[in-house]
Amino acid sequence: MINTIIFDLGAVLIDWNPHYMYRTIFDNEEEMKNFLANVATSDWNEEQDAGRSLQEGTELLVQQFPEHEANIRAFYSRWHEMLGDPFWDTVEIFKQLKETGKYKIYALTNWSAETFPVALERYEFLHWFDGIVVSGAEKMRKPTPEFYQVLLDRYNIKADEALFIDDNKRNVLAAEKMGIKSIHFTSAQQLKSELSHFEII
Repeated sequence: MINTIIFDLGAVLIDWNPHYMYRTIFDNEEEMKNFLANVATSDWNEEQDAGRSLQEGTELLVQQFPEHEANIRAFYSRWHEMLGDPFWDTVEIFKQLKETGKYKIYALTNWSAETFPVALERYEFLHWFDGIVVSGAEKMRKPTPEFYQVLLDRYNIKADEALFIDDNKRNVLAAEKMGIKSIHFTSAQQLKSELSHFEII
């Protein structure tokens, strides 16, 4: 029986996309995509999500790509411009689940501890959670099993009584290996259908 629901945040409840900010810097879409694919990459950003300081991450990348210094420094100095609106359809599902009173609802997110306070201030619904575990604060991230275990231990959650929702298949597979039922999120409509399958909505 499921009594706990665990949400990922980015691309599930919150629209975060570096393109929003970098489109104001690059005139050429291909140049922007090339910069994000080869310089300020997802792998580089994930190291900050895993606890490396923004300053250290920035300086390392500037040393590696000095010709891109201004654009690299913009990543975190203008990071708030990468935040879009909430995905309201998913937020509505979250609200419905919360209002049933049947479930404890948590967030498990790969997010820098230094930038997460910006999201907490911007998105009121983040305060609805019964608890949030942020990778940057724990200095570990999905899909490492230890990170999921932090959430389970901190809030006394039994893996077989929890349901995990994430847009990243890698993270879903890691949760399933730990015995946590999971949904690979693709849209609010698909999520509602999957929750119905689990007899939750």
